[in-house]
Amino acid sequence: MSCCAILAGDGPVREITPEEAHVYHGPGFVWLHVDSLDSPDLKALVDQDDIPDVAANALMATETRPRCDRIDSGALINLRGPGEVPETATDNLVSIRMWVRKGKVNSVTRFPLSAMRMVRDQMQAGSIHDPGDLVTAFAREISKELDPDIAELGDELDDCESALEDRHVYQMRSAIARVRAEAINYRRFIAPERDALTTLAGLEFDWLAEDDRLHIREAADRFARMAEELEAVRERAALLHEQLTDMRAEQVDQRSLYIAVVAFIFLPITFITGLLGMNVEGIPFAKEPWAFWAVVAFCMLISFGVLGWFIRRNWIQR
Repeated sequence: MSCCAILAGDGPVREITPEEAHVYHGPGFVWLHVDSLDSPDLKALVDQDDIPDVAANALMATETRPRCDRIDSGALINLRGPGEVPETATDNLVSIRMWVRKGKVNSVTRFPLSAMRMVRDQMQAGSIHDPGDLVTAFAREISKELDPDIAELGDELDDCESALEDRHVYQMRSAIARVRAEAINYRRFIAPERDALTTLAGLEFDWLAEDDRLHIREAADRFARMAEELEAVRERAALLHEQLTDMRAEQVDQRSLYIAVVAFIFLPITFITGLLGMNVEGIPFAKEPWAFWAVVAFCMLISFGVLGWFIRRNWIQR
């Protein structure tokens, strides 16, 4: 599907041709949608008398962020939600741009939007009667789909905190970095999406009913909660990363101490064995059969003495 046009509020809900949608001025409302910037129907969608140049340019823009701007009796609305195939987009979320006015909605997406199927089903079922209902449906479905994704980031961070308590630090650095990066990417769009819906709910349009405003405020509140949760995830991830860095530094320091202790224990032993191993005359007890074991015992005595001194100084834990 590259282009679709659906007519509601004028008899049974039905699909019409884009040409019929362009000239329709009946009692119902038309939703005309194009799902690709490369679609040949895009120029026809934006090249209409009731679409200002500002709105037309915004519909065809390559990069967008959530926004809501009033232009005369219409509203330019950009929202972002999960895509059907997220890996095809450069960002985690796919944009939908809408020019909304009484009796008609023109919308464009660069990639297929996951919420599109649900909104189309609601439209076909007759649950959407005007442009306000359509915008509300998109805001509601997008917020519902994003909610579990944001909650999952918090759950992953909880798992990282549990692993940190168990001192499983080596596999956590990449996991924490990924969660933090995803939280930052989501928040780039969720915070302005909250502002856009709040702005829309405050605009006075005859195509925006009071129940639509209520649902839009509810979706905006959900986006606000998700933005706060993402901020908390970002801060928790930063703190976890600091804790992880401290723990790794502590482990390195502890292991360096153990290496230094072992080296210090062997230092006097090395001196003694080096002294007795000189190829000169006069080595004491060189001809005695018990001399080797005496030297071994003396070295062990020195080693245990040095080790005991380290323990008394609390340089190593008993």
